[in-house]
Amino acid sequence: MPSTQTDLDHFITHLPKAELHLHIEGSLEPELMFSLAKRNRLDLPFKSVEEIRAAYNFSNLQDFLDIYYAGAQALRTEEDFRDLTTAYFDRAAADGVLHAEIFFDPQTHTDRGLPFSVAIEGILAGLAEAKAKHGITSELILCFLRHLDEEAAFATFRAAEPWLNHIKGVGLDSSELGHPPHKFARVFAAAGAAGLKRVAHAGEEGPAAYVREALDVLHIDRLDHGNHALDDDALVRELAERQITLTVCPLSNVRLCVVPDISAHPIDTMLAKGLRATVNSDDPAYFGGYVGENFKAVARGRKLSREQLVTLARNSFLGAFLDDATRQDYLNKLDAYAQLG
Repeated sequence: MPSTQTDLDHFITHLPKAELHLHIEGSLEPELMFSLAKRNRLDLPFKSVEEIRAAYNFSNLQDFLDIYYAGAQALRTEEDFRDLTTAYFDRAAADGVLHAEIFFDPQTHTDRGLPFSVAIEGILAGLAEAKAKHGITSELILCFLRHLDEEAAFATFRAAEPWLNHIKGVGLDSSELGHPPHKFARVFAAAGAAGLKRVAHAGEEGPAAYVREALDVLHIDRLDHGNHALDDDALVRELAERQITLTVCPLSNVRLCVVPDISAHPIDTMLAKGLRATVNSDDPAYFGGYVGENFKAVARGRKLSREQLVTLARNSFLGAFLDDATRQDYLNKLDAYAQLG
């Protein structure tokens, strides 16, 4: 373990890592929100950056989502989505991210009248700019909003067809409780038949049974959150045996009261049980930190060792949807850094 807090922070910042659980709309900082609203001549429900930050004092997922959807109103043009994406990748680069697989929620935008093309073309432009500027590789995951019905998800999937060669997978997000994964069995089957990877939020606010459904009904390749899987020993053993990656989001878990405090976070328990856990930022503009801050928070709160931090970073590359050669290149970079660090 680095000898001082400053050493630890430096070690984490430069630790090569991938981010696998990032909602691009959730990286919309208040300052950019106001800038976009001004550019688009929009009136926001908030009068100042300070008022927005005060509104971030939510205590559950639904309160957060209400603010999240209100903020998304500022995104209107391809340029807006490009600026949003490049702003995230500038921060990711500063946090040692070499690869990112980001979520986007097209229904959040098409349901307010924007063409599907506006969001995805702007995001793709941002991904290309990030690769040119920072060398960060990336993938795009289209998420279905689970509080809507499966027919709406199918409509979104059909709208995405012209861009499927730019989309790596599909996911499932938004309000978890009362919206079990089996609601979306058919659209996930269609996505799998189209050759897309499948991921789903499960076991954040929802029970371990939702994780079981995500595995057995949606046939996911990766589990987003997954905290409540720990409530079912048999499920934990299966996740470990199958090496299903969990994209864990510590600061999000605290802000949404999934855990009472960062000192109570189960990230090291997950590792001890053989789970392929990773650290991610979820919606960092709303939850108080990007991926580096999430690493630092659990390192301090759980007194993680240097080896545990390297394992979390290694898991992020093992769980990424990368080709073998690129994955090995990133693992080699991680190994070289760990030996020097």
